[in-house]
Amino acid sequence: MSEAVSIPTHVGFILDGNRRWARQQGLPTLEGHRRGYDNLKDIARAAIDRGVSFVSAYVFSTENWNRTPKEVKYLMELAYKMLTKDVTELHKDNIRVLWLGSKERVSEKLITAIRDAETLTQHNTKGTLCICFNYGGQQELADAIMTMATTKNLGEITPKTISNFLYRPEVPNIDLLIRTSGEERTSGFMLYRAAYAELLFVKKFWPDFSINDLSDALTVFAKRQRRFGS
Repeated sequence: MSEAVSIPTHVGFILDGNRRWARQQGLPTLEGHRRGYDNLKDIARAAIDRGVSFVSAYVFSTENWNRTPKEVKYLMELAYKMLTKDVTELHKDNIRVLWLGSKERVSEKLITAIRDAETLTQHNTKGTLCICFNYGGQQELADAIMTMATTKNLGEITPKTISNFLYRPEVPNIDLLIRTSGEERTSGFMLYRAAYAELLFVKKFWPDFSINDLSDALTVFAKRQRRFGS
């Protein structure tokens, strides 16, 4: 049996290729991150305008701490800017902001900005932008299991039980997972929620991924027949 679908409820993006885009353009690496950051705001708004309820963006993984201190510092600054200055624009657009990730190694300043952004936008209803920052799919499962292990009267452990202990359990499973830059792997993104996601690998680097590319991706998704093991 198969199920025809049109607009996905939840689209996840692996924002890959910012540094390669910058090198291709003869620009500093950090400029690639800035352009990718600007593009995320445009693409998230466009997806929500088209009826997508949840947009998740893999913006900083738990492995990204291994990059140079200069690059890590810049990525932290971009995240802080989004969660303080730019969140007001998202709020005006009635978009809710959520953070999914580990608090380990994240500065108290950034954690406060995250909490403030979530509080400011908590009642917005047009759509939700999930910022996956200091996120790792394996770490999310490890954190969920650790919390479960210390929970009294847990009862029978089922897939639903596990999903209730993920970061922000109100976020539904991913329907469409898009990775840019031509790489064809998920890099641990949303391991649990992406179990039955439709995968789409795009050759363009993330800063070049346009609203037209988004529309094309949604068209591809609408033509697919989803199967859930039946």
